[in-house]
Amino acid sequence: MADLVDVVRALTTDPENRVPHLAFQPAAIADIPVLAMRDVETAFYLRMQVEDRTGVLADITQIFSQHKISIEAVVQKDSKDQKGNVPLIILSHRVLEANMLAALENIEKLTSVSEKIVSIRLETLD
Repeated sequence: MADLVDVVRALTTDPENRVPHLAFQPAAIADIPVLAMRDVETAFYLRMQVEDRTGVLADITQIFSQHKISIEAVVQKDSKDQKGNVPLIILSHRVLEANMLAALENIEKLTSVSEKIVSIRLETLD
């Protein structure tokens, strides 16, 4: 079926305005370097289970500060699990992924963080 569509398109379309077979103009291809993921700058959504006690957020934000990570928003839900831990959700501003990975490694070493941190890259369509 696709072959028939291609034939009809070729017969009925002005040669100057045809869509190429691969849907892009080969002359428009540019050799753009691909960044390593550690060099990508993006915002992050982070979710972690932490102890519900004073000083936990201060410890986490201290690590963020050391790695030059700015926080956009923080939400702590009041739904404790059996161990008394609560979910802590943090949205960061744009940051180098290398900085975020280093910070997460340090945060996961804290005794107040009970599980592996869930991190999701956030992209905006600005």
